[in-house]
Amino acid sequence: MVRWRSGTVTAVRRRWAGAVELDVDLADGGALRALAYPALVGDPAPGDRVLLNAGALLMGLGTGGYALVVALPDRLPPDPPQAGDTREAGHLVKARYTPLQAIMLGVDEEASPHHELLARAESLDGLPVVTADLHSALPAILAGVRAESPDARVAYLLTDGGALPAWFSRTLDGLRGQLVGTVSVGQAFGGDLEATTLHSGLLAARHVLRADVAIVAQGPGNLGTGTTWGFSGVAVGEAVNAVATLGGRPVGSLRISDADPRPRHRGVSHHSLTAYGRVALAPADLVVPDGLDAALAAEVDATLATLAGRHTLVRVPTDGLDAALRALPVTLSTMGRGLDADHAYFLAAAAAGRHAARLAA
Repeated sequence: MVRWRSGTVTAVRRRWAGAVELDVDLADGGALRALAYPALVGDPAPGDRVLLNAGALLMGLGTGGYALVVALPDRLPPDPPQAGDTREAGHLVKARYTPLQAIMLGVDEEASPHHELLARAESLDGLPVVTADLHSALPAILAGVRAESPDARVAYLLTDGGALPAWFSRTLDGLRGQLVGTVSVGQAFGGDLEATTLHSGLLAARHVLRADVAIVAQGPGNLGTGTTWGFSGVAVGEAVNAVATLGGRPVGSLRISDADPRPRHRGVSHHSLTAYGRVALAPADLVVPDGLDAALAAEVDATLATLAGRHTLVRVPTDGLDAALRALPVTLSTMGRGLDADHAYFLAAAAAGRHAARLAA
């Protein structure tokens, strides 16, 4: 449950879109790093008293390393400028029935200027959609798209398996000029557009943002338990089903690694095997990158043979993708490993992006 702490802001550190990093001295002694989302709690300043949820930080959970600001109790922010008692400014509630539930204007709801368009929309019209397990694949997929089609319009759909606020992701902030928009779906929020479901979010990416390629992945903070079904990435298989149902082209980005110390994630991760092999009921193009180390390539080919009956295995050349990955405006990192430490992982994601761009051409 929640481990509460109270303290005083001593310094404001980094800022990025939607988030601010703080140093906080605790009331009972000690200090820690905290993160606030000004749109939810107001904009903290040195001297402000803050109430914190410190549980994940104190437990040592990997992503972020922050206590989260729950409130500035002595300086509450004003009501939003369009706040009211009607639904004219939106009534889409995200993080529902939690103390910090946020009310947004959904792209598909009645008050939205896009409501009529989305009420009529039934198809993605063949839109290539890359599905990925981890948030860290997002920039690599984008690099692959750009290497093949520099002017492609790329949209990102933030699902709710990891961080719910889009604002948490410094990667997403760094890619802001590379994307035509972010659609936060389900319980996730803070994107350029808010959607009720992945299905309506996909339609918004196609018809509102006019994307040529879309990428679906959870926010930072994958949840995994080391069991077959207990990981948030099972939603990748459901995303394949949603894309196919709406007439899109599912493109599966495989989680491949020869650097992960955990056997279940070496070669082709069990996350990919479960999501694509047991959850996805519709066929997808599963992208296998050329250029892998020979031993790893042989292991990947042998493992993926079990999926060939359901999906199409597509080999994609990787010439130029390393340069595209190194040219990204953000630092690549997955589970603490950078591009050179886990090259196969990022190469596989970039190859999926290249294939999607070719489908869109």
